[in-house]
Amino acid sequence: MSATPLTERLAEIARASAPGAARPAGDVRVLKDTGVTVVRAGDVVAKAHPAGTGEADLTARLRAAGALPGVLLPPLDQRVRRAGDRLVTVWPAGEPVDPADPEAAPWEAAAELLARLHAVPADGLIPPHAGPADALVLPPAGGPARLLAALARLDDLTAGTGDGRYAAPAGVIREAYLSLPSGVAGARPGAGLLTHGDWHLGQIVRYQGAWLLIDVDDLGAGTPSWDLARPAAWFATGFLSPDLWRRFLSAYLGAGGSAVSHGDPWRELDVPARALTIQLAATAVASARTEGRPLDDVEQDLVSSCGRIIRAAAPQ
Repeated sequence: MSATPLTERLAEIARASAPGAARPAGDVRVLKDTGVTVVRAGDVVAKAHPAGTGEADLTARLRAAGALPGVLLPPLDQRVRRAGDRLVTVWPAGEPVDPADPEAAPWEAAAELLARLHAVPADGLIPPHAGPADALVLPPAGGPARLLAALARLDDLTAGTGDGRYAAPAGVIREAYLSLPSGVAGARPGAGLLTHGDWHLGQIVRYQGAWLLIDVDDLGAGTPSWDLARPAAWFATGFLSPDLWRRFLSAYLGAGGSAVSHGDPWRELDVPARALTIQLAATAVASARTEGRPLDDVEQDLVSSCGRIIRAAAPQ
């Protein structure tokens, strides 16, 4: 990716935030530049959060990361910086999972981390060296809201278009969404446990020999089953093998995970998995529309999965 004023500013922030006297002069890489922008300089990562991110919510989430060592990657400090109109945080660099080798991914470690996260009440989390009066007030987790945002983006891009490459799939996705229980994406979470809000394999890194969860943008009070929605949806749509799903779910339950019951995990997972499939399909079609290209095979499979959701919900 070519440098932009934002990525250059993030590189400066990362260099200036490196611990100790040494400041990395080179080795700058842009890791991501979409709704968020992430730049690595040496062993420090600077992240520009999405436009419109609230500073109070982000600060609370940073403090929560620092309060859960061994579960969440701690930020280098809890200051929120700015680069233009974007809020910026700095983190130690970790080793990500190889997305091209899901068989080698740390499924058990990821499941155990989620189980430990879901054991934490969202209300009353106290950062280190603080007292009860400093208990954190965390916002709702971002899972359900991400579904609504994906649908809104799809509607914005396909409204009035006569191009069947996008209009027809968008119609299937909207119908699948309407088949979900009323209010599933708009209701405030009832469980009140700490949840990640956007978990997938890209949200775990190895740091100092241990796997840790990253990305606090959607961390907050939520229903834990939404954190298992992506692997559940991958399994249900055939993108994740039964063996990997079994390993993940068994490790989660074995670590005391509270999101699902042992006897029938799909009682809790069915709706979040359907919702996540719809979100992924909406994001895929919106991206194809933005890029002006046909849907690829994976994107078509996601739309087909939405069709199956509609048929499964139809009265028999």
